[in-house]
Amino acid sequence: MHPPQIVDRTALSRNRRRARRDALFLHDEAVIEVQERLSQVNRRFTNPAIVTPWPEIWAEVLPGARIVADDEVLDLQPGSHDLIVHAMCLHWSNDPVGQLVQCRRALVPDGLLLALTLGGQTLQELRAALAEAEIAQTGGLSPRILPMAEIRDLGALLQRAGLALPVADGFTRTVSYRDAFHLMADLRAMGEANALTERTRHPTRRAVLADAAARYSAHFATPDGRVPASFDIICLTGWAPHESQQKPLRPGSAIARLEDALKAAAKDDS
Repeated sequence: MHPPQIVDRTALSRNRRRARRDALFLHDEAVIEVQERLSQVNRRFTNPAIVTPWPEIWAEVLPGARIVADDEVLDLQPGSHDLIVHAMCLHWSNDPVGQLVQCRRALVPDGLLLALTLGGQTLQELRAALAEAEIAQTGGLSPRILPMAEIRDLGALLQRAGLALPVADGFTRTVSYRDAFHLMADLRAMGEANALTERTRHPTRRAVLADAAARYSAHFATPDGRVPASFDIICLTGWAPHESQQKPLRPGSAIARLEDALKAAAKDDS
């Protein structure tokens, strides 16, 4: 059974071809984050791969890394890499758990997957303003911004993909814009414009956009009149299973009982 085709990959490719390098600052942030996280791993990786639609950004991040396009079927061979970085494109996949499964299969035992993607709080301000404006102006809603998973759901995907020692965390980058129109223009320049399969195929009414911009400013503007845009970046880490990895204790196998620990703590406080 094929997953639902939420994303129109043809439209996504077209949007990406129109992107500008100077607008891809979120990928530059992701590069820094990946480098910092790998510096904390006590491991030397010799055969890395990077999944990205932007090879010009990532080609020099890990010397010798194989650059792989973020197609629905990844060009990765089983058991061929000790590190895979899935770089800021998982949110555009029609089958994100399938992407993670493919990465796990391409890892050698005890190989590391590090995936960065946009999360569910991304563009929360724009989502709210557009929804309110469209309901007010047309009486309905149309798909405009890609639905993105929350951190808890993304963490569960790591386990579903069969990765060991899964960790999901993240951070938010807030960017200031002149107004909502400036933000929407920047999203197009990032290649992050609407590529939903169910999107409306006609231009949005000017009244809807003007109302959305007014609501955005009214609800979220800073004292200097600019508007913030939140970008929620989720970091997923998991390891290909290996017998050397730490295993969780079996239920009931703890040496000390919780009741005894609580009694000891109470005695110390008295």
